[in-house]
Amino acid sequence: MISGANAKSFGQAPEFKSQSQVAAVLTVPTLDKVTVDLMVVLGTTTMPIHQVLRLSRGAIIELDATEADEVKVLANNLPVASGVVLVDRNRIAVEVKQMLPRSPGTR
Repeated sequence: MISGANAKSFGQAPEFKSQSQVAAVLTVPTLDKVTVDLMVVLGTTTMPIHQVLRLSRGAIIELDATEADEVKVLANNLPVASGVVLVDRNRIAVEVKQMLPRSPGTR
């Protein structure tokens, strides 16, 4: 197989060493128009339905997390990262601390 610059001169595709190199070359222009819904989960809780029905403005819902706990970052409802919440004046952001491994069944 011809690789590198020689492959280009013969009109053949260059040889890539990894799947990610191929994906980067083939998908970057294609991905420009794709949107992803991102969600940050601060914590969770469960409550009986009768309490949910009584929720109103000003209600406080206690979560199973503390201020110091990492938050989960979801992309299209799939966990992709974890991080910490940053607050600067009136802006809230998340600093990604760790990318989570993909589960075998996801692409």
